[in-house]
Parts: sequence; C-alpha cells; structure tokens
Amino acid sequence: MRIGYFVICCCILFTSAAFSQTEDLPQDYLPAGFHAARRDSLRSMMPPNSVTMVLAYPVRNFSNDVDYEYHPNPDLYYFTGYKEPHSLLLIFKEPQTAADGSTYKELFFVQQRNAAAEQWTGKRLGVEGVKEKLKIAQAFNGGDFKNFPIDLSRFSQIIFDRFPEGPPDPSAGSADLFNLIQQFKQKAGINDSTIKDKSYNLSLYRTLTARLREVKTEEELDLLRKAVEISCNGQVEVMKAIRPDMSEREIQGLHEFVHKKYGAEHWGYPSIVGAGNNGCVLHYIENDKLHVANRMVLMDVGAEYHGYTADVTRTVPANGKFTAEQKLIYELVYEAQEAAFRLCKEGAKWADLDRVSRGLIADGLLKLGIISKKEDVRKYYPHGLGHHIGLDVHDRSMYGDLKKNMVITIEPGIYIPENSPCDKKWWGIAVRIEDDVLIREKDYELLSGNAPRKAADIEKLVAEKSIFDNYHLPPLKSGKKGF
Repeated sequence: MRIGYFVICCCILFTSAAFSQTEDLPQDYLPAGFHAARRDSLRSMMPPNSVTMVLAYPVRNFSNDVDYEYHPNPDLYYFTGYKEPHSLLLIFKEPQTAADGSTYKELFFVQQRNAAAEQWTGKRLGVEGVKEKLKIAQAFNGGDFKNFPIDLSRFSQIIFDRFPEGPPDPSAGSADLFNLIQQFKQKAGINDSTIKDKSYNLSLYRTLTARLREVKTEEELDLLRKAVEISCNGQVEVMKAIRPDMSEREIQGLHEFVHKKYGAEHWGYPSIVGAGNNGCVLHYIENDKLHVANRMVLMDVGAEYHGYTADVTRTVPANGKFTAEQKLIYELVYEAQEAAFRLCKEGAKWADLDRVSRGLIADGLLKLGIISKKEDVRKYYPHGLGHHIGLDVHDRSMYGDLKKNMVITIEPGIYIPENSPCDKKWWGIAVRIEDDVLIREKDYELLSGNAPRKAADIEKLVAEKSIFDNYHLPPLKSGKKGF
C-alpha cells in the first residue's frame, strides 16, 4: 500500500540515526577523482572570466501524489557524481576569493538533509555527504544560495544550458529547483528577454560538454563495457527463450529481468519489442501484441549501468527459422553493417560510413524489386546509421570525425510496413541490427559481439534450451481473460 505523502506533516520525526545501517552497495561507481578531473577539463576549455552553471533535473509527477522515478541530469552527474534533485553547480574559470580571503573554484548547492522526508523518499547526501563522498569542499545547502555573496553579472560569459520548465515543488521549500533558477537569474542580472544576449551563449554549454563527453575515459569505458555485456546477455537469453506464444511484453520482461539480475539500475530508453509490422515503428514502445506468432521480433533493448547505457538491437524469428524473404532482408542489413564496420577507425567520417551502408542497402532493395530507383531507399531505411552512446543513449557529441575512445552505434535497418508499394510478400518485414563499437586508432572493437548477429547463429541459438523454459506462473483467476 502506498501511503499519502502528505502524512509526512503529521508523522513523528525520525533522526538520521534511522539510516545509519551498514551500506551494502556496488563498489564500481565512478570515483570522486573522475568527476573532479571532468570539472578541471571543462574549466580548461572555458573562456577567460567565465562561469558555468549546471542544474539538476526537476522532479516530474507521474500521477497524483506519485512521481516518476528520478533520473539525474547526466551533465551534473558527470561533473559531480550527485544523483539528487534541487541542486545547482557553479564552475569558475579562475579562482574566486571569498570574504575571509580563501579561494575557491567551484560552488555546489545541494538538497538539504531532512529526516522526515528521508523516511519517505530515501537518504540524502546533504552537505557533509557531498564533502565526504564526492570530495567537493565548497558544498552548501540549496537554501544558502539566495543570500550567498556572489555577483554573477560581473563575469564576461555565463555558460549554462536551457532552463527546465515546471511548477515549484512545495516539499522542497525555498531551495526548490525553480526557486534556484530564479535566484540564479537575479544574481546573473538576466531575465527571459535578455537571455539571448551574446553574453549568455546557450550553445557554448552544449559545445563544451559535447567535446568532453564524446571521448570516453577508461573509467567510463569500464561501465559502458558492463552495460553492453549485460544487454547482450539479455539478448542471448531471450533468443533461447523466445516462442511464438509469447507476448511482446513478456519478451520485454525477460530482457529487463536479466538486466536487473546483473545489477543494472535502469534501462537507457524504453524497451522496444516489435513483432512483425510493429517492428516498422522505429520507437515502438507499446509492446502490447499478445502473441508474436511466427513473426520476426525486433528487440532494441539497452541496460543502463551506473548511468551509462548500452544500445543493442537484434531481430529474431520467433519460431526459430527465417523465411526466404526474411532472410534476404536480414542478410542485406547484415552486409550493410559489416561494410560500415570496416571503415570504423580514428579519423573516419560519419558521412562515409552512412554512404557506404545506405548505398549497399539501396542496391539490394533495387535488385529485389522493392524500390525502382536508389533515391527511394529512405522510404525503407529512414534513419541515420548510428549515434554516440554514454550517459545518454544519444550521447553528446559534435559529430565530427571519429576519434579514439568514442563509443558509437552502427545500426542499419530495413522496414517494409504493410501496404507498402511493393510485392506484399515483403510486407511486415522489419530488420535492424545494432551494435556498440569502440573506436580505436587503426580499427575498432565490437563491444556487443557476444550477442549473435549472423542469421545461422541466431537460428542455432533459438533452438537451444532456456533457463526460462520451465518457468511457469499460476493462471490468474480474477476477471476476464485478457491474454
């Protein structure tokens, strides 16, 4: 039973001792030194006499007194390791002098400890926790920002991202995110009408963070490798378990069970499980078909581990065998992906990778009689070849030439919806093969290689026994049968 949050006002206050039990947590989070180094790297790229401001993401309401599970702003997490709402970070290009003569180069205003609130929504780090665990010395309660003696308007450039929109959160008091935003505007001497002034270059923030985040450090690669491996293990187990009588949602659940079993906190994006024609919807997330039957099932699923997300897609025949038409389309997508892989290395251009894979698919569709001229390829291959992954599934990048230690996806696809202007034997066939690739100096590493890609290997794996084969739940006795 979920108890109304408003009861907090009437409950007995609990002290922080209630949360003093020994913590049993993963030991592979990014270390505080990683985040400090990222702040220093940003500082080195900032123009003279500038300050960068980074906000937390807002809390969003799901229904009535229930909020969506909170997800931190990836930028704030990248620079601090902090995962809570109602906070504001300032990073200064040059050291600043405090009233007592000491100097500082960053200020972090965070959510204040509150024993009553923590009983309901979980422990907060607070100022002391930020200092101890995140090693940020200049940490303050969010409520201190309003009267903190700093004039941001004297800086030549104030660098920040777009402000989130939304109503204040009464439970956060004066340190609510949206109050912090108004206080920041006052200290910076800006308002909504002047925010487009050249001194407040919103695009500069995205440029700086993209240049940093597009090339991964070794610490980030460790987490990305784990996220990708978890996602691939999910694909493998589901291939072994898939049956025509399964629903799309059941298949989704098996993927996400494997992710949780390995300790992944979230998915990096809503899981896409589309059988047959549903696979032609690029971001199909309803997953409500009751029986995948003898269709191919497109499974685009990525685990998020400690903030870093994989993005892996496999397309599998639910009955274990590709039809002749399905196999022709599958092999065409596979060859297009292989052609793009061969170009992956430092210095390669996105446009060249896309041109080669798209040209191969165009030639193949033309040969099969599905299109009558190459320009029509976009009708059945409507998206780009890939993107960066990291803290976001479509991670920040300048999308220039590829560089060593970038991690990208290569994901060609062909989607032939029902009623397309071609022979109906092709209708409802949707194939996407998506892999995660680490760019190296002279070649690449296929991070997602442990999930089979070749058609024959997929058929062989579907025929194997699954750990889920004998997992049966009792039938529901309540209500009308809905599945």
